[in-house]
Amino acid sequence: MKTGKLLSIIALLGFSVSVMATSVPEEKIDTLRLAPINVEPTPPAMQAVINTDVKQVRNYPMQPPVIPHKIDGYQIDLKVNKCMQCHARTSTGHSQAPMVSVTHYMDRDNNFLADLSPRRYFCTQCHAPQLDAKLLVENDFVDIDHLIKAKAAVKH
Repeated sequence: MKTGKLLSIIALLGFSVSVMATSVPEEKIDTLRLAPINVEPTPPAMQAVINTDVKQVRNYPMQPPVIPHKIDGYQIDLKVNKCMQCHARTSTGHSQAPMVSVTHYMDRDNNFLADLSPRRYFCTQCHAPQLDAKLLVENDFVDIDHLIKAKAAVKH
């Protein structure tokens, strides 16, 4: 008896959700998709990776630095981390690459380790190369420094 009621409720919920989904006009849905849902558009060409090797300004405190060069073909797995070939403490002299933060050599209890922390080993988990691509969504981000300066200018 209880199983029959449960199945009836599930069926009724499924039906009502499908009715609600079909009752929303397509033009009212906000989406980045330019083609109708039933058409498979030709994807745009892949954007080029910015490969300038120039450090980029960070947008907020504690933001992980972005990768200013291509990393195509870099091996980062349990056995090899290609990034550390240039960014390890012992390699920065000949590579001129910035050393990874000392926080990458700390465990969860803030004890320093002799080697890179396993939780900081997969660089692309936090750091990403940047693409030379147009914005998909308008961005009106204003850095906090600009807000502080504007507020100070209004006071004087």
